Amino acid sequence: MTRTSAKKPAKTKTLPYDVAAQLRTPEEMAAYLDAWLSDFPEDAAGIARALGDIARAKGMTQVAKATGLSRESLYRALSEDGNPSFATVLRVARALGVKLHAAAA
Repeated sequence: MTRTSAKKPAKTKTLPYDVAAQLRTPEEMAAYLDAWLSDFPEDAAGIARALGDIARAKGMTQVAKATGLSRESLYRALSEDGNPSFATVLRVARALGVKLHAAAA
C-alpha cells in the first residue's frame, strides 16, 4: 500500500481594503463623495469618512497645508469617530477640489 502525500492548499493572503488607493483622479474622488451624498445623505460620519478617504488619496499633508489645519486634527476630524465642524468640511472640500451639491428633496 502506497501513501500519497496530499499537499496542503496554499494559504490565501488578504490585505485590508483601502478605498483611498483606488481614488486616483479628481473625477473618481468627486464620484465617490457624490455617491455618499446621494446614497447616505443623513450619514454625517460616513460623509466625513469619505472626505477623509479622499484626503488620504490626495495626500493628508497637502490637504492640511491647504486648509490651514494640522494633519493630526484632520485625521481625527475625518475618522470614524470624528465629528468635524461644517466649517472644517467646507475647508476640506475646497482643498480637495470637490463641491457639495444641493437638490430639492
